[in-house]
Amino acid sequence: MPSWAGRRVWLVGASTGIGLACAQALRAAGAVVMVSARQPQGVLDWAAQDTGVQWHPLDVTVPADVQATARRILADGPIDLLVYAAGYYRAQRATALDLPDLLQHDRVNYQGALLVLDAVLPDMLAQQRGHFSVISSVAGWRGLPNGLAYGPTKAALTHLAETLYMDLQDQGIGVSVINPGFVATPLTAQNQFTMPALLRPEQAAQEMLRGWARGQFDIHFPRRFTVWLKLLRLLPYRLYFPLVRKFTGL
Repeated sequence: MPSWAGRRVWLVGASTGIGLACAQALRAAGAVVMVSARQPQGVLDWAAQDTGVQWHPLDVTVPADVQATARRILADGPIDLLVYAAGYYRAQRATALDLPDLLQHDRVNYQGALLVLDAVLPDMLAQQRGHFSVISSVAGWRGLPNGLAYGPTKAALTHLAETLYMDLQDQGIGVSVINPGFVATPLTAQNQFTMPALLRPEQAAQEMLRGWARGQFDIHFPRRFTVWLKLLRLLPYRLYFPLVRKFTGL
């Protein structure tokens, strides 16, 4: 997707952070953007000043609301790009297991993506067009301390995208997975450690647009950080576990 002029893009979970920055970058590139989230944050003022920005409130954990919102958006035409950016994060370790919090991560980070996909994919298949992109995380590449709740949901998103790509590549529908490193957002503001290669949301958004323009499936950034993490994925467990303990101190 090298050109965004006139493209209709629905961003779910985009009232702050990477999602909002991406929505703004896409609008600046000429796309018509529909933004959804539970709370509008700064989107309402933006939408009031620009007819190319539409606000559709949505709680991704409520199936009926997802279906209703998708119907309203599809009534105005097909979606060229659907970006699932909804995310929930709380650090958690097994020594202080919190089941309700674990399940909330799953409802927002993974089940919400399934609900949105179910609401939009039939139209994409009928149109033989469209692109589905999920914002996952490098935290889903391998198990990490404090990632008991968050990491598995991101691993599930990546696995979902991989399977969708194989199922839909001959149906005219694109699929991509976004794997950011550390980005300065309300979620990462909770971290109590130094985050290497920290990016601003606007930088992350530009990386995403470049990845879509190049037709990449795996859009990961910043590469000076993510390439090393990809190498860590290749290590056997007997080396991986002690190495992670050494560098995290956990």
